[in-house]
Amino acid sequence: MSTVVVLDNGGGLIKAGIGGEMDPVCVVPNCTARPLASKKWLLADQLLSPTEDLTSATIRRPFDRGYLTNPDLQSTIWAHVFNNLLKVTPSQCSLLLTEPLFTLPSIQRSVDELVFEEFNFESLFVADSPSLVHLYEASRRPYGLASRAQCSLVVDCGFSFTHAAPVFQNFTLNYGVKRLDLGGKALTNYLKELVSYRSVNVMDETFIIDDVKEKLCFVSLDIDRDLEVARRRGRDNLFRCTYVLPDGITHTRGFVKDPNEAKRYMSLDDEDEKEDETDLMDTTERSDRRTIDLSKNEFSVTNERFVVPEMIFRPADLGMNQAGLAECIVRAVNSCHPYLHPVLYESIILTGGSTLFPRFAERLEKELRPLVPDEYRVKITCQEDRILGVWRGGSLFTSSPDFETMCVSKAEYEELGSARCRRRFFR
Repeated sequence: MSTVVVLDNGGGLIKAGIGGEMDPVCVVPNCTARPLASKKWLLADQLLSPTEDLTSATIRRPFDRGYLTNPDLQSTIWAHVFNNLLKVTPSQCSLLLTEPLFTLPSIQRSVDELVFEEFNFESLFVADSPSLVHLYEASRRPYGLASRAQCSLVVDCGFSFTHAAPVFQNFTLNYGVKRLDLGGKALTNYLKELVSYRSVNVMDETFIIDDVKEKLCFVSLDIDRDLEVARRRGRDNLFRCTYVLPDGITHTRGFVKDPNEAKRYMSLDDEDEKEDETDLMDTTERSDRRTIDLSKNEFSVTNERFVVPEMIFRPADLGMNQAGLAECIVRAVNSCHPYLHPVLYESIILTGGSTLFPRFAERLEKELRPLVPDEYRVKITCQEDRILGVWRGGSLFTSSPDFETMCVSKAEYEELGSARCRRRFFR
């Protein structure tokens, strides 16, 4: 059996490695960027170098709104990953590739051309993320409900959008999948707008604001209470955190000024500390805002920290004509046979980078419980690594003795074409 390359080709990150291994060889951004003071485009692992100053860098992505729209750019990134990071020869390998749900046939043809005509892989298997997540979790917990019932509901909050996808016997039930057009990219853009409006213009600072989001944002368990606390803009505000921007000389990466500040909000759950909190006047807010020194290489965030992830639970509050995540899950379950409902609610699996916000699972359960019939139990499981979960499922799948027979070979592709070959992966 030839070497199998497992490629979880996300809109934000590429996870690539060899089938059968526990972890991928590399996890790198799926984009290229050109620093402000350079003419050279950096890609993949080069963007992770601590010596590169990516302040106001120009970014190009092969994915737009969740779909591959620039195959040439994707080809360049793949070539770098295969040749320099994995160090494999594609013509001597098979490929397991993840693809977004409901990908258009024209995009599928472009992908097949890349795989077979440009990189000359021996064979290809295309999988969707939910089925691989279910496979991996069922194998990790052979006596768990997902494994015994061969059924789960995978909630995948990724870079471009969020899916609630029922999976039955390792097949994603497409008729039950519900999508929320919100993901990590939209959250980052919203945070850019808030910080730019209140502090300093960061509309061109994608990498910096991504870092701010990942280090400082969290999900509120009581949004009304937290908004009231955040309204008090004094120096003792439990939500206030300062982020220091890179200066290009002493440090090329931004950082949180006081890491201990990032966790102070947790004390709000202690009612005693809540009662001891000083009530600050609105005049403090106004005077504090006047004293912000925009010439400094730093800015503060307060309610932005929890308002941004709130988009996933209440998109309507921002003018989006979409249901929140809890409603998406209920609709996905109701699309399936009634016999599956209790099992699906009891085997919800969270994956994807946008579920990594602290308290995400607790808030989702709190929102979901009132919408679910009382006789059903709600149980939410978080993957041990929500970034690598899909890739690990793919790596496990390639170890199946039937994997080679399920792939489309290069000869079949050349004889039958993309459309007929794709029927093999039809769900």
